[in-house]
Amino acid sequence: MDVELADRILEAAIEQAEKSWSEGGIPIGAALATADGTIVAAGHNERVQRGDPTAHAETVCFRNAGRRRDWGSLILASTLSPCPMCSGMAVLYGIRQVVIGEHTTFMGAEHWLAEHGIETIVLDDERCIALMKRLQETRADLWAEDIGG
Repeated sequence: MDVELADRILEAAIEQAEKSWSEGGIPIGAALATADGTIVAAGHNERVQRGDPTAHAETVCFRNAGRRRDWGSLILASTLSPCPMCSGMAVLYGIRQVVIGEHTTFMGAEHWLAEHGIETIVLDDERCIALMKRLQETRADLWAEDIGG
């Protein structure tokens, strides 16, 4: 996958992460896009806002995408390495490519994506790292709650 395209899709996910943070939530965002980079759905972590432990950014993004038949042609971008639940959704719906903003603050189930033939590109994006470090430093309670620590 072209890094410029990956970065463009990640940009939509970062906007969602910032939105979540501005709402008092966990700053993780996700976006689904076509192969040419057209965003078809986006979402942000709403665990705090909804009181829903399953409202991860990727889950909300998939919900916002609605019923589709083209999952296998879409690219998923997430600001943070997808957890096992969110990686499982990518596997379940046949996503073939996942853009990961960063995995230094948290390593999700990337090995599972690889085991299912899903191409991943990790951008090590400083903006995504800064989002998680800000959460860890200013809201350690939310970090622990979300990551399960």
